[in-house]
Amino acid sequence: MARIDAHPGEQAAQDPIRLLAIRESPLSVDEIFRAVGDDAAGGTALFVGTVRNHDGGADVDTLGYSCHPSAEAELRRVAEKVAADYPVRALAAVHRVGDLAVGDLAVVVAVSCPHRAEAFEACRKLIDDLKHEVPIWKHQTFSDGTEEWVGAC
Repeated sequence: MARIDAHPGEQAAQDPIRLLAIRESPLSVDEIFRAVGDDAAGGTALFVGTVRNHDGGADVDTLGYSCHPSAEAELRRVAEKVAADYPVRALAAVHRVGDLAVGDLAVVVAVSCPHRAEAFEACRKLIDDLKHEVPIWKHQTFSDGTEEWVGAC
């Protein structure tokens, strides 16, 4: 009898990175979800980061993201590491730059794996590493007129 994990669907896909981008245009959860569709995936985890109306106890009026020219290359490096460490069938990550309003989607990442636990773990690793290692910065302006830059790395 063959081992369950011997089936090709239990392994990582040959090229699981389906979509990586940094965009000025609005993000689509449906686009990212479709990008990670895979018949061999039993679990898909998706994370959506939105602009909230407060930070650190202060009301946020406006928010803008900017990035270093190396950001897409760093995003690919992070995605490749996640794909190497987990049995990823499909992976997608898109971050927005430019001026955003409260409620706008700032980042959407998704991972499909053979099982749900792996998908959750890989998705969490993807968003955490993206936030810590990809050079994307957030500029917030608060209701009291103060502002701050928040570095992702």
